[in-house]
Amino acid sequence: MDRVLSTHLIVQHRLNTVWLDRIWQAGIPAVEIFCARQHLDYRSRSQVNELAFWFRDAELKLHSLHSPMYTDDCWGKTGPHATITITEPSKPRRLEMVDEIKRALDIAERIPFKYLIQHIGTGKEEWTERKMEAAFTALEEISLFARNRGARVLVENIPNSLSSAERLRHFREYTHLDLHYCFDVGHANMNEGVETAYQILGDRIRSTHVHDNNGIEDSHLFPTLSKEGTVDWKKTMSLLRSRPGQYPLVLELKESPEFPNSIDAAAQVFDRLEAL
Repeated sequence: MDRVLSTHLIVQHRLNTVWLDRIWQAGIPAVEIFCARQHLDYRSRSQVNELAFWFRDAELKLHSLHSPMYTDDCWGKTGPHATITITEPSKPRRLEMVDEIKRALDIAERIPFKYLIQHIGTGKEEWTERKMEAAFTALEEISLFARNRGARVLVENIPNSLSSAERLRHFREYTHLDLHYCFDVGHANMNEGVETAYQILGDRIRSTHVHDNNGIEDSHLFPTLSKEGTVDWKKTMSLLRSRPGQYPLVLELKESPEFPNSIDAAAQVFDRLEAL
């Protein structure tokens, strides 16, 4: 399977060409960039231009972009107004959030990528019909904007009652949107289970997020290396290999003092998973 590393691993650091060089030197051929403004300030023309010039001549490829979750540069700590969610029932507020996602998508005009990974709702958010109608309207607009820039929106299963695998399937059938998915292994482990979620999302999976947890906390642990993880990786890798060429193996890990050389540790995770 193709290897891709999410820069979620280094999201507390400003993304620059030094980090990208280190990822390439670790033998990882592609990245997913996480749009958090302390990491990649998609509003900053200078930072985007710096990365665009580097990618133009680099062998490292940009596979995907993770849609922003907050408008501030500190994980929403400035207050609830900083949270970006396409389930916002208020139309004026939701339009502001959609515009923020479009700002991130504009990166595709400088650095081409295949997919934008999008959440429906926030962690532990409860399902309502009104929220799903808001998400439908927002996704229609975001998807059109993305297609016009050569990208496609993938909806990710996350740990809330809006975005379990079953809810996502129901949402697609109800709205008739041509949705495809980013299958998140760690989130499935917290919801209905990895195998069940995988079978539900099935042939519409186009990318992945691979990480571990204890089944309760969304801790983005290093598969096969972190002792607290509970995912059965031998079984999971057998599932993921059952659809060759349909999607890459995308590691979405959290920086940890346990692994001071985090990029090298990520490369080790790839080796161990592929050897199972």
